[in-house]
Amino acid sequence: MLKGIDPRLNADVLYALRAMGHGDVLVISDTNFPAHSVAQETVLGDLLRMDNLTAAEAVEAILSVMPLDTFVDDFAARMEVVDAPDEIPAVQAEVQAVINRSEGRERTIVPVERFAFYDRARAAYAVIQTGERRFYGCFMLRKGVIGPED
Repeated sequence: MLKGIDPRLNADVLYALRAMGHGDVLVISDTNFPAHSVAQETVLGDLLRMDNLTAAEAVEAILSVMPLDTFVDDFAARMEVVDAPDEIPAVQAEVQAVINRSEGRERTIVPVERFAFYDRARAAYAVIQTGERRFYGCFMLRKGVIGPED
């Protein structure tokens, strides 16, 4: 345990979050996502895990230490529901609420078609698979910056 660090963040996840730079993308996946095969094609090349957590719990822990990009519209993305791209399942609404709390304002997660999501995920920095069992619990977070102290 470390003071001030969310205990849901394990050493491997903390390493990846620290190593990422501005604009790098992190994939948060549910249990059905082809996480292992996709992760092999990412910059990190290894699958990270946050087992026994929902997608919202994992995102909440991650956002406790990682800023989201404020310079782009696709600071966060969600996998669209097949044949219902405007549908927002409960798992996605929960993650949207976590992001809004973290940001202190409403910032809408960008939808990405399923196969386009897979393609973008392969180009990401890393993939973290959660214990989320609900469908469409897959997200992308783009790392932002922490400015200098005044």
